[in-house]
Amino acid sequence: MASVHQGIHAPPSQLWFSRRCGYVPVAFTIAKGKKMKTLFRRVAGACLPAAVLLALATPAIASTLNQNVSWTIDRAGTTAKFRVVAYGDSIYAGYNGSTTNAARFAAPTVDAEYLSARWNADIESIRRAKSGAVARDVYENKIVAERSWMQAASTRAVTFEMCGNDGLQARSAFKSQTGTCNYSGITAAVNSCKTYVAASMDYINANAHPNTRVKSIANLYYPGYNADNVQSSCRDATTGQTVNLRDRFLPAIASMNYWMCEYARQKGFQCADSFAQYMGADFDSNGDGQIDSEALRYVAGESEATYLQRTTVTLRSTLRDANTKFVTASSSFDYIQSDDTHPTFTGGTVGAGLFGGSTGTGAPRYTSFTNGRSPIWNNFGHERMGWALSVYQPATP
Repeated sequence: MASVHQGIHAPPSQLWFSRRCGYVPVAFTIAKGKKMKTLFRRVAGACLPAAVLLALATPAIASTLNQNVSWTIDRAGTTAKFRVVAYGDSIYAGYNGSTTNAARFAAPTVDAEYLSARWNADIESIRRAKSGAVARDVYENKIVAERSWMQAASTRAVTFEMCGNDGLQARSAFKSQTGTCNYSGITAAVNSCKTYVAASMDYINANAHPNTRVKSIANLYYPGYNADNVQSSCRDATTGQTVNLRDRFLPAIASMNYWMCEYARQKGFQCADSFAQYMGADFDSNGDGQIDSEALRYVAGESEATYLQRTTVTLRSTLRDANTKFVTASSSFDYIQSDDTHPTFTGGTVGAGLFGGSTGTGAPRYTSFTNGRSPIWNNFGHERMGWALSVYQPATP
């Protein structure tokens, strides 16, 4: 993503419009200090067919868009090359509002950079992602249909994430309700998440190359945490009152997150707890003797009831919208882009989306990591998620 000191800058690769072609989203980037946002402009025109224009609909809402990227961390003086394979939706895709490009250093590629340093090797980061995909779509059309990527002998790590769009779609549907509230859509989203997370882990266990050393899942942060602190348009059948949207959605997300981490424990996966990393401060804000982001983490073997009580009730006062992620009591970073959904990133973009995926190679941004952390490990959403994945890397390939 391009960075500027003042104003708005659009790289030539993003200005893909003319007087003849248009009503397509053109992504611009703007940086203010270390906080980076993506802005959008629509331009008029009429050369794209209707089917293509339909594909340009915002992936976070309903449509889907393949955004596949292969990026190799080319470490100087090395000959060994290993592969990290990541399956998922717009999060692992590195979606930034564009239909033609995505973040080069989305979380799985950040993870690959750490791995390159740890193993002193070249690491090929394969991201097979579909922006807008619900859990079933990721499972069927990415993990299963594109299993060959993790079957290569060079594969050492396989990771996936899903369920975000199940939650977003259920939330959107619930927000539009009037009359008597119907909670079945939220329940269905949680159940679908549980079904396809478990199925995905079973399938990866059965199909990833035996050389695979680590398998992981990243759970969900809560996008729009502050925005959801409003009342519904529908009324609860029992109380006759409107309900607070955040009060309704938070337990559902927590239930999804519990089962992602619990199934990971049961099935030999590691769980990168994005909820804790994004939603809790990196200091003790409530004086309970624990750093908030650590206190919110899933505890191996705990019950769902215990996890929900701890994260949504006992420690609820420590939850913060990830647009303001406090790393100290007086310093914060913005982990969420201007769409209030996708993680912020740095390190530029690569072609991915409407016109196919891309393959590229580049030197690592950092060749060593003090205490296992890059200088920007907690400055951006994708950097934080990539670091959270990296802590489970084995010492050797």
